[in-house]
Amino acid sequence: MAASKRCNVSSENLTVNDVKTPKIDINGKVDLIIQSKKHANDVFDVLEYLQSEKEKNVVCAIDGCTKLFSTLLERGELYVGKLPKEELLIGGDRSADEKYCMFMRHRYNSCLELLLEHISHESYQIKESALCALMQFASMEGKFPLQDLDWSEHYSFPRELIQAVVERLLSQDEDMALLISRFQKYMDMEDVRYYVMSSVRDNVGRVMDKTKGVSPARTGNNVFTLLSNINMPSQESELTNYLVKQEGQPAEHKRTFERLWLGFLKYKLPSNMYKKVLVILHDSILPHISNPTLMIDFLTAAYDVGGAISLLALNGLFVLIHQHNLDYPDFYKKLYSLLEPSVFHVKYRARFFHLANLFLSSTHLPVYLVAAFAKRLSRLALTAPPAVLLMVLPFICNLIRRHPACRVLIHRPKACDDPYLMEEEDPSQCHALESSLWEIQTLQKHYHPDVATAAMVINKPLSQQEDAISELLELSTYELMERDLKHKQSKTVPLEFDPATQLLQGSGGVGVLGLNFSLE
Repeated sequence: MAASKRCNVSSENLTVNDVKTPKIDINGKVDLIIQSKKHANDVFDVLEYLQSEKEKNVVCAIDGCTKLFSTLLERGELYVGKLPKEELLIGGDRSADEKYCMFMRHRYNSCLELLLEHISHESYQIKESALCALMQFASMEGKFPLQDLDWSEHYSFPRELIQAVVERLLSQDEDMALLISRFQKYMDMEDVRYYVMSSVRDNVGRVMDKTKGVSPARTGNNVFTLLSNINMPSQESELTNYLVKQEGQPAEHKRTFERLWLGFLKYKLPSNMYKKVLVILHDSILPHISNPTLMIDFLTAAYDVGGAISLLALNGLFVLIHQHNLDYPDFYKKLYSLLEPSVFHVKYRARFFHLANLFLSSTHLPVYLVAAFAKRLSRLALTAPPAVLLMVLPFICNLIRRHPACRVLIHRPKACDDPYLMEEEDPSQCHALESSLWEIQTLQKHYHPDVATAAMVINKPLSQQEDAISELLELSTYELMERDLKHKQSKTVPLEFDPATQLLQGSGGVGVLGLNFSLE
């Protein structure tokens, strides 16, 4: 796309009829230009409306330009090839038709520049109209190329135009999420998606080089929004929807997708960006990467962020271990280190124990490892709130059910000196298997009756059937209190009273109102 100065839009040629509305005036001038070349200078009036301060005028001008230049492209009345400077059109031995094509090509370039500027306009309607017009021109340029093609080249796609659109969508100054969601319609087309991915990769590289490898928050959000809207087909045979329908269509979509994500994730991202990526990692990214184990560096970096992000990173590593044969011996050590008192109070508690239950579901885990988790959870349970205990206690019992060798923790008598090392970060060195679950026995005297009842389960042989904990994962203190308040006594409590002999006086158990209540 050749550069063109905005001075190509000359106000000296503007003659607006005050009687006509802008829409009628624009449509009339567009029709005159299409009908006869002698009205070519009217294009300046249309482009002037494109710079109006009124939203309706700009939208009408965008529609008029779309109609005008699409028609000229289809007719072949825009100059094809390297465009000479406009100053050279005055002289020379070029024909009138050739000069006309050059003149309108310069106007077309001016129109493209204005439309690209409007992608950052404060009015969303103008943004959307400009985006749709640019993609219409991309489609027309694909069918009627403005560049000379080599004999060996059978495929023409307006790469430069798409790259310019992508550059505006990845703005460093504003959130483009709404407009990107509108752009998704075009990214469902195979060729558009392919060149968008290539353009994003180049753009991210330039931005990161300027910011020394740290992604600006605004740009990072726009990049993620754009990438997360890319829906990759599962097989190459599904590539059927194209913006430009020609022979040699672009290949290697999957490889381009892989390079794009790996290129983006190698940089230092904001904490909230790690969470966004990890949430869609399993369904939207890993299935389309030929070697998913290349994500291990990103997942390791995400784990170091801490909190919920560490948990989500472990989930990603778990998928790589079980589905892609990743050898990662420190996985359970990292999970073990996340078991801190704070895990009972964070808002992602339910997700944590849901995933922990999944990670520890295998019956092939070493006994010492399962014992370490059961013992650590038991120790943490001593200071946990009742709502959490009603979930943690069945969780521990389920671990013991899956690994009968851990039953020794229940039956071993309580020792004066517990050999378990709470501060030890390595589960293989914490001596959990030499200890006992005396903490659960202590909880049998808990002030909340439901907790005490749940802790007494270990007094009897555990059943083979695991306890369902899914409904207990999100149990809150408020819900627990509501449940207790709604609980009805199975029978009334019989009372016996002694008649009062004196009002507001007496001895022994006489109450303030003169009644002495006591249980039978």
